[in-house]
Amino acid sequence: MGSEFVVYFRLGIEHIADLRGYDHILFIAALTVAYALKQWRQLLILVTSFTLGHSITLALATVGAIRVNSTLVEVLIPITILVTSVFNIADSGVAQNSDGGSDRMRRHQSVLYALAGGFGLIHGLGFSSFLRAVLGAEQSIVVPLFAFNVGLEIGQILIVAVLFVIGAALTQWARTSRRDWLLVVSGGTAAVALTLLIDRI
Repeated sequence: MGSEFVVYFRLGIEHIADLRGYDHILFIAALTVAYALKQWRQLLILVTSFTLGHSITLALATVGAIRVNSTLVEVLIPITILVTSVFNIADSGVAQNSDGGSDRMRRHQSVLYALAGGFGLIHGLGFSSFLRAVLGAEQSIVVPLFAFNVGLEIGQILIVAVLFVIGAALTQWARTSRRDWLLVVSGGTAAVALTLLIDRI
């Protein structure tokens, strides 16, 4: 059982960190780029919202409780990236308020929480397609499902950590404004998401 957990745990990390399937990485980047380290509580809520969303559909789709056309899911995923990126760009002014105390910043965070939870449902369906493909003839999926999900979360945290280090280096040491960093990342993720969407349609 221990070795089975390790196998699927590693698969979870490798899947979300796989550069060939970079759409999930792009979404995490678009979702978290507006946050500074001092906002770790808000970020924790954000990541938890995404986790709850994708955990629900990952479990339901893996056990066969729900079935959604995989082609539709592949189209919806870049839409989640595009919507999140455009929202960041449209509301980029809140990036200058790093304490999160203003009404506008709270509204910005509330919208991001909703996007994280709702779009997490879609990303969970994307994760489940891969997990079902590798489960094969496993008699029980409880341990693989749990281990894969834990691996996804660890991988997600690592991605967020890397983005924070890059963002901190640019905003604190290279004197780049947080707003500029937000606009560059969001603009880049929006452009790639639009390309993915056109290709998949």
